[in-house]
Amino acid sequence: MPELSPRRGVIPAIVAAAAIVALVVAAILVVEHAIPAAPVPRGEETTASGTVDLTCPENEPITQELLSGSTWTMCWRVDPDRGLVLGDVHFAPAGHDPVQVLAELSIGQLEVPYDTGLRNTEDITTQGFGGQQMMSLTETECLGERIETYVPAIGDGTSGGGGERRPVLCQEVVDGGIAYRSSDGDGTEVARRTELRLATISKVGWYEYVSQYTFGSDGSIRSDLGATGDLSPEDYGDDPAHGWPVGPGDTDYATSHSHNAVWRVHWALGGQGGQVVEQYDAAPTGEWGPRSPLVEGGLTRIPRESTAEAADRRWWRVVNPDVLNADGHEISYQVEIGATTPFELTKDHHHDGGDQAGYTVAFTEADDCQLFATANKEGTCGSGVLDFAQDEEELSDVVTWVAVGFHHVARDEDQSPMEMHWQGFTLTPRDLTAQRADLPSAREDVNGKPAETP
Repeated sequence: MPELSPRRGVIPAIVAAAAIVALVVAAILVVEHAIPAAPVPRGEETTASGTVDLTCPENEPITQELLSGSTWTMCWRVDPDRGLVLGDVHFAPAGHDPVQVLAELSIGQLEVPYDTGLRNTEDITTQGFGGQQMMSLTETECLGERIETYVPAIGDGTSGGGGERRPVLCQEVVDGGIAYRSSDGDGTEVARRTELRLATISKVGWYEYVSQYTFGSDGSIRSDLGATGDLSPEDYGDDPAHGWPVGPGDTDYATSHSHNAVWRVHWALGGQGGQVVEQYDAAPTGEWGPRSPLVEGGLTRIPRESTAEAADRRWWRVVNPDVLNADGHEISYQVEIGATTPFELTKDHHHDGGDQAGYTVAFTEADDCQLFATANKEGTCGSGVLDFAQDEEELSDVVTWVAVGFHHVARDEDQSPMEMHWQGFTLTPRDLTAQRADLPSAREDVNGKPAETP
């Protein structure tokens, strides 16, 4: 069975006729240079079958095998502010042992500033996605399994107020389309993929938000925020520069606004700690080859807490340099930002750091009190991401803050109810396995440059 193997030092080859002294030296090298596999976090065990047996503090763990044979296992809970929080996320590629990917994943802030400058909300830290804001689900919202948990009526329940068990989490296995298709002289290899989808719904004001996470059979994790509900009747005017006419004639202009979402991704790739962050950039050299311009690219290490902005041909990855796949490559995950409207969170405009208030991603060292991108409730560790990154601490136990904006210019079709619109990003495995996770048997020998056909 293929494995996600820890890095090992080079062990000299030992021939059968070697002297006993050489054997002793080789044994010493093994002891000194072999790096043990990443330790299993407290509260979980790896069973003989390769699955992960998690002990989750609040709910039964989620374990789902997909059509390809790959399996996802994780804990989940409902936080009064952040809503759905996923923890101890593990992925077992088909035919491989499981590897931990994340320590925790949640939304870290949702700001909704209106273009007129008259109104702004910070929905996560003001009202929250949990508690009474989290909606119970019916079979219309969820075609899969509706899972119950205890939801306090007030805060986290410690101050009283009661609560109840309600079906708030939707767990579905959905069709993900074509996984691959490849034809050669020996036939066609083609398969579909299934995905694990987890979702909750939170109602904040006139909007209703779907927090949705999709786990692919290839090891990818897609984080999405969907918005529906109704346009706020309080936010209409007669100014075409700040809105769009919705309704008869040109009198009622629904005010344009932004949905500025920031997610908090706490990594634990191959085990918590020891993570490395790198940024990839590629750019034309100004020279041309025989058929096209030359483009050169490469990686730059980000050793300390910092922020970064999106650019053409740019992406980031979080690496565990101490765990290699079967090809000897360091395992990592790539942060892929889709379509986004650049933004600066309102409270960051006046940050002491100066003009650099906007960011696409930020990397900070994990701290349990640094939970919110702005208006962080624990004042002792900073009010937001820019404070968290300001001391430029060396990175090892990495948290990635991913900012994705959506500028909403309303249209007639948005009333009523409003059509769902989405924003989000994807975490994609890079070299987690030496070949694709759901490798068809006919292509097992294709690894590296394919043999040339005659």
